[in-house]
Amino acid sequence: MNSLAPAAIAGLSEIAPAYDAVLCDVWGVVHNGVESFPAACDALSRFRERSGLVVLVTNAARPREPILAQLESLKVPPAAFDDIVTSGGVTRGLLVERAGAAVFHVGPERDLVLYEGLPIRLVGEAEAELICCTGLFNDEVERPEDYAERLAEWAKRGLPMICANPDIVVERGHKLVPCAGALAALYGQLGGKVLTAGKPHPPIYAAALARLDELAGRPLARSRLLAIGDGVATDLRGAVGAGLDVLFVTGGIHVAEFGPPEKPDPGRIEAFLAKHGVAARAFIPRLRW
Repeated sequence: MNSLAPAAIAGLSEIAPAYDAVLCDVWGVVHNGVESFPAACDALSRFRERSGLVVLVTNAARPREPILAQLESLKVPPAAFDDIVTSGGVTRGLLVERAGAAVFHVGPERDLVLYEGLPIRLVGEAEAELICCTGLFNDEVERPEDYAERLAEWAKRGLPMICANPDIVVERGHKLVPCAGALAALYGQLGGKVLTAGKPHPPIYAAALARLDELAGRPLARSRLLAIGDGVATDLRGAVGAGLDVLFVTGGIHVAEFGPPEKPDPGRIEAFLAKHGVAARAFIPRLRW
């Protein structure tokens, strides 16, 4: 059961017997965009060896197949998970519902795979009826505030925005880079309408829970499911909203909040959770068995 004063655990093995399945965040828990975390991969593999199910749930703005290829390139072993559900995959459903729409893509070219086979038209900014944001065009050099003028213009035109990745920031190696969620947040502040499928919103949890039930061949008791994540606004808030227990990985994007990375301060963690109005069953600096 989740608590504002979560238990400190040394490894997933301490609480694994209480759960039949895991919904695990990817970026910041399993890898950092540059390399995978062997201990995390081992923990998930060992959980599966005990007949547990693991579905990875990511706010990546691309469909399932490119993310599977990325995981392979980062040496995340197939033994670590049963399947993956992506925000991009759920976003494709939102776009299908808007068949024929003239869509302006905001984000890097690598995310154009999101639109393959969809009944929409990719157009220039001036022709757009809808904005689909997967990130910044170049998150290595740009900042969200660089888009202020364009966001204001889109809001003035009344263009809805689909945010394909609700993360505000994500770890890339040892630095934090802005994501589509940062632009969506600014757009909302300007009065723009934002549609979001990824964490913490219900659609991605509905898809992930349905996939777990399918893999199990039966409806799984929600009390026997554990969500693992490092982001309070996405992973924790979404899991709590879905009624799931949470294992909070404190060494991710909020690591600076809790003192020494390998010995985070329980009091600071409790205060942090209270501040954000969420709770967790347990916390761990980095996922390990």
